[in-house]
Amino acid sequence: MTETSPRAPGLEAAPYLWAGFVAAGALVLYVLTLAPTTQFWDASEYIAAAHALGIPHPPGNPFFIILAHVWGLLPLASDYARRINLLAASTSAVTAATWFLIGERWLRPIVAPGRPRRVAATAGTLVGCTTFTVWNQSVVNEKVYTLSMLTIALVLWLTVRWADQPAGTRRDRDLVLIVYLLALSATNHLMGLLVAPAVLVYVLATDPRVLLRPRFLIAALLVAVVGMSVNLFIPIRAHLDPYLNQGEATTWPALKAVLTREQFGKPSVFDNPMYPAGVDNPGHTLVLYGQQLLNYVQYFTWQFGRDWMAGAQRVLALLFAGLGFVGARRQWRAERRAAVAMTALMLTLTVALVFYLNFKWGYSQPYSAPGLEHEVRERDYFFIASFAAWGIWVGMGLAVLMAWMEHALAMHAPAPAPARRWALAAVMLLVTLIPLAGNRLTASRSGETVARDYARDVLQSVDPYALLVTAGDNDTFPLWYAQEVEGVRRDVSVLVLSLANTNWYLRQLERRPPETFAPALAPALYRDRSWPRPASPWMSRFYSGGPADTLPPYLVLPQPVTGQLGPVTVTLDPQALRRPYLERADLAVLQIIKDEVGKRPVYFSSSTGDYADRLGLGSYLVGEALVRRVLPRPVVPGDSVRLLPGRGFVNVPRTSALAFGVYQGGEAAARPRPRGWVDVPSQNSLVGYAFVYDTIAAALAGRESALAARAVQLRDAILANTIYGLPAERRAAGN
Repeated sequence: MTETSPRAPGLEAAPYLWAGFVAAGALVLYVLTLAPTTQFWDASEYIAAAHALGIPHPPGNPFFIILAHVWGLLPLASDYARRINLLAASTSAVTAATWFLIGERWLRPIVAPGRPRRVAATAGTLVGCTTFTVWNQSVVNEKVYTLSMLTIALVLWLTVRWADQPAGTRRDRDLVLIVYLLALSATNHLMGLLVAPAVLVYVLATDPRVLLRPRFLIAALLVAVVGMSVNLFIPIRAHLDPYLNQGEATTWPALKAVLTREQFGKPSVFDNPMYPAGVDNPGHTLVLYGQQLLNYVQYFTWQFGRDWMAGAQRVLALLFAGLGFVGARRQWRAERRAAVAMTALMLTLTVALVFYLNFKWGYSQPYSAPGLEHEVRERDYFFIASFAAWGIWVGMGLAVLMAWMEHALAMHAPAPAPARRWALAAVMLLVTLIPLAGNRLTASRSGETVARDYARDVLQSVDPYALLVTAGDNDTFPLWYAQEVEGVRRDVSVLVLSLANTNWYLRQLERRPPETFAPALAPALYRDRSWPRPASPWMSRFYSGGPADTLPPYLVLPQPVTGQLGPVTVTLDPQALRRPYLERADLAVLQIIKDEVGKRPVYFSSSTGDYADRLGLGSYLVGEALVRRVLPRPVVPGDSVRLLPGRGFVNVPRTSALAFGVYQGGEAAARPRPRGWVDVPSQNSLVGYAFVYDTIAAALAGRESALAARAVQLRDAILANTIYGLPAERRAAGN
């Protein structure tokens, strides 16, 4: 293995066949560890949106939705969610092949022989595609970021090929294609534009005059308009009101609100996200930015041995960081233009992106103090492209070390033959297998079905034509998936509190009547009587959306107020509510209870916690496994309904019937997991099952000992997968 500096490294044919083998290998790995169905967080929402050709949360991601909808029509798997998960695996596999092509091209001034160079590029790609975040996001379609990562890699590769072509050729056509792909990628997610600084560096270092050529500028403008026109899918589809129609962008102001993500109220990059905007905001200080950079460093330490202890993770992070810096240094010496572009890419994907995202303290960052809010979940997925691209520099670093070893072997007498020297040096490539071994448990989602099972279980817990109040993403998105994709209990209306403050969401509740109940698709306990379909939707006369709006954005509550909600008497106390006002979501829930309780079934998901109690409804609630039913009169204990300490009123027979006769998620949550439940922020669904079985054990103790014992067994097995049951050393590993 000899280092040289070829005159024209870009003229050699690209090893596309080898890249195909790289893609195939990555795809096999991802398929073997693929999620069999939907998962928590945004996975269920995006899969449901793809199935319905609908519109997920802002910015709507129209390019992804169109692509995923078409992909979902392919007969790749019987389970629709698995098909869409295969889209994530496939895009990541093609991305790996593209990173290989880039790495192999940039290694040409460093490593002359073709096979050793390709082996080194493959080694770097292997590291990149088996880092924890890349692998974990490639086996489920949780986000749109695997597609963004593909466009980043593809645009960079096309830029490299454009720059390698002689100036006299018609290479500017490739640059026009690059502009089109950037515009098209922006309709998937703005992450795809993060490659633009690297492209600009390459263009300025190769042929800056192209940016002034009228013919190129006109063509670039035209293709950019064509690419961005995919955003028109949002208002066109919104007018047809698909199952998922977030933002309801039927007007230009509504479309602008969706594309700019107004719904989330993202703070300015110059503000401190933990304080309200205004003159009192302390701003995006160096201390805050330093903390945000430390959060990125924390995520970087996870990438190479997430299965192992925290100390081992840090050592491996230092090892692979060192290899990357060695490769970066060598690239700067070998090919300055490529090095500047790669450095621009990495700085954009890390320090610039950290500043732009402007997150609160990371979910698992160890320090807590008053006023220091943490993110609701880990955000490592935002940096997926940086972890994958780092593999390019790692491959270069390994090539440098192999060259040093080969040179050292050549100095010995008698010196080994060149082929033997290279073989001995290649032993160093075994280090690239470390992430594969160190992430195989935590990155894999093979066999994980809890999110799907949870959705089915919750929907099957309620009577036909019920309204089910949920809290946020993880207790709502799986329900959307189950209803839209699997057709489970479409008669149930879901009201999610996190969206009920928006006008468009309440308008949809106002105009959408429930679908007809299908007894054949429901548990036997709902087949003993007929269930007449309500003629009107929920809130049919309570929300006008105009000057006479009956539900204002908020209602000041300076002191406790007692009032009647039809047959229900409630006391609204700002101290119990923990705020001196009622939000529109609160008013919507109270208005529905006032008009419908006693006529139509209303439930709160247990994931809403004590929300219903804080609204003054505690004495009207009875627990039924994963839900709490609202009664039109105060609950009276009896043979079936018992008051259990710390659990409130519980309908014991119904809870037992659901938990042991209907639910599938309890067994799935209790399945042994070597590293526990990896994504700690989403473990509340598991804890919900544990609470159900703990309740049954307490209620049946001394009465039905066998059933109580089984409940205890399931409870303990579920808790063993959570931080409440993990041994101290496993908690220290970051799980």
